[in-house]
Amino acid sequence: MSPRELVVLGTASQVPTRTRNHNGYLLRWDAEGFLFDPGDGAQRQMLLAGVAANDITRLLVTHFHGDHSLGVAGVVQRLSLDRVPHPVHAHFPAEGAHFFDRLRRATSFHDVADVREHPVTGPGVIAEGAFGVLEARRLDHSVPAYGYRLVEPDGRTMVPELLEARGIRGPAVRDLRPPLLDEVSVPRRGQRFAFVMDTRLCDGAYELAEGADLLVIESTFLHADERLAAEHGHLTARQAARVAAESGVRKLVLTHFSQRYPDPEAFRAEAAEVFGGELVVAADLDRVVMPRRR
Repeated sequence: MSPRELVVLGTASQVPTRTRNHNGYLLRWDAEGFLFDPGDGAQRQMLLAGVAANDITRLLVTHFHGDHSLGVAGVVQRLSLDRVPHPVHAHFPAEGAHFFDRLRRATSFHDVADVREHPVTGPGVIAEGAFGVLEARRLDHSVPAYGYRLVEPDGRTMVPELLEARGIRGPAVRDLRPPLLDEVSVPRRGQRFAFVMDTRLCDGAYELAEGADLLVIESTFLHADERLAAEHGHLTARQAARVAAESGVRKLVLTHFSQRYPDPEAFRAEAAEVFGGELVVAADLDRVVMPRRR
């Protein structure tokens, strides 16, 4: 089974820099690859990060600002060029369906990919499968925006000593049913991943982050520019850390940094004043592993 990890393709906000590409994040989750918010240059960043078009099973766009969606055109065309054999499900705000259509068909190409569109019309569950449950929540930005949350079903973990005590070995483990199953195992909480991009503080951000093992969240501004953040529909590093701390997040990934700040460590210092858990200030091409189960 592949490791569950986040591959960071880009971490800039509206304006890319010499060291930061526009947004892009691939979540490897067992047999699935969730590509979030591919901005301009995402296809090249995929190459540098070792991400193949074939790795993508779902494409998720939070909103239709260019730094979160201009890469859709290149990614969709690459799916066809590489003849990706499986369906790729695309989720995006329904209010921006015309933008998705323009990006999907931006230029002439031999369109053979099976891209299945699922416009998000409101908060709630938007997909279910072996990966678990995929949910969306509205965010508070200057255009219609949604954040996404992936929840793995709870399960049970076998305890070798209890199995041995009952003489249960090999294939017999797969056939266990309650109440015996409950006697030789302990509850295992499903893992949770949350993705929160451009937004002011709002209920949706907290709902997405609640109990997340890994939270990826924008922190465009520093606290000194909190007024600008509110005006433009963004969070500061301190606000992002507050969401994580109050929501019981285990591992926090800050990203989507304004080009006005030359030192990324300023975001770490500000967030660390509020959030005491594991903290990552994302850089392009980082790989962030999901925390070990509790």
